[in-house]
Amino acid sequence: MKLYRFAIELLQVVILLGAAPAFIGWVRILKCWSQGRTSAGLFQPYRDLIKLFSKDIVLADNASWIFRFTPYLVFGTAVLAGAIIPMLSIDLLIASTADVIVLVALFAIARFFTALAGMDIGTAFGGLGSSREMTIASLAEPAMLMAIFTVSLASKSTSLSQMVQVIYSGQSVLRPSLAFALLAFILIALAETGRIPVDNPATHLELTMIHEALILEYSGRHLALIEWAGMMKLFLFVMLGIAAFAPWGIAESDGIIQISAAFLYMVLKLGIAGTGLVLIETGLAKMRIFRLTEFLGSAFLLATLGMLSFFILE
Repeated sequence: MKLYRFAIELLQVVILLGAAPAFIGWVRILKCWSQGRTSAGLFQPYRDLIKLFSKDIVLADNASWIFRFTPYLVFGTAVLAGAIIPMLSIDLLIASTADVIVLVALFAIARFFTALAGMDIGTAFGGLGSSREMTIASLAEPAMLMAIFTVSLASKSTSLSQMVQVIYSGQSVLRPSLAFALLAFILIALAETGRIPVDNPATHLELTMIHEALILEYSGRHLALIEWAGMMKLFLFVMLGIAAFAPWGIAESDGIIQISAAFLYMVLKLGIAGTGLVLIETGLAKMRIFRLTEFLGSAFLLATLGMLSFFILE
C-alpha cells in the first residue's frame, strides 16, 4: 500500500514538472488571443527551457556559493511542494507530516535564498529586486496564512487532505468565511506568483520589475531551473486554491479509474483557472509599486474578515 501511495505521489511530481510549462503556454495563448495577437504555441515554454539548458553558465567573479546553490534549492522546494498538495488523490504518503504551514515555509525558504542571491553579486538591480520582494513577502505571507487558517478552522486541521475530506462531507460548503478567504487567496496568489497587477513577468523595465530584477545575473541551466520553478509556483498556487476551495474531482480512493478521472478534472480546472487569470491580467493595469501595500493590506483584511465571520457565525 505504501508503495502504491508513493507511486501516486511520484506521479503528481511528474505531472507538476511536465504540466507547469504547458499551463504557462496556455495562459500566454489566451492572452494573445484576447489581444488579437498570434501566439507562439502551447509548447513554447518547453523550447525556452531546452534552449536555456543548452547554454553555458556565466558567473560573476564575486559570486558565492549562495548564488550557485539558490537555483537548485528553489527548484527543489517547488518539487517538494508538489508532493504535499493533493492534486490527484488525498491519500498521499507525506500528507500526515506535511501541511499548509510547511508549504508556506517552503515558499518562504525559496524566496529568502532568492533575495540573498539577488544581493550576492552586488548589482543595483539585485538589491532593488530583493528589497521589493521582501516587502511583498512581509505583507503577503501573513495574509496567506490567515486565509488558509480560515479554511483550516472550518476543517479543524491544517492538513490539506483533511480539508478536502471535510469539504467532500459537506460540512464547510457555502460559508461566508470561505468566500472572504477565497478572495484574499486570489489577491495573494497574484502577488506571490508575480502576475499583473502586482508584477509583469513579460517586462524588464527597471522601474517596475520585481522578480525579474533578482534573476538578471543568472544564465544557462541556473536560469532554466529558476524559470521552471516559477512556472511550477504558479501551477502550485492554482492547485492549492483548488484543493482548499474547490476540491471536487480529487480522488478519495487509489483506483486507476478514480485517478484517471481526477486527472481529467484537474485539466479542466486548470483551463478554467487560466482563463480567469487572463481575464484579470487583461482587465487590469500594472500597479504602482507604492500601491502594493494597499493591495496586500486589502488581502489581509479580507482574510481577517473571513476568520472573524467564522467565529461570529459558527
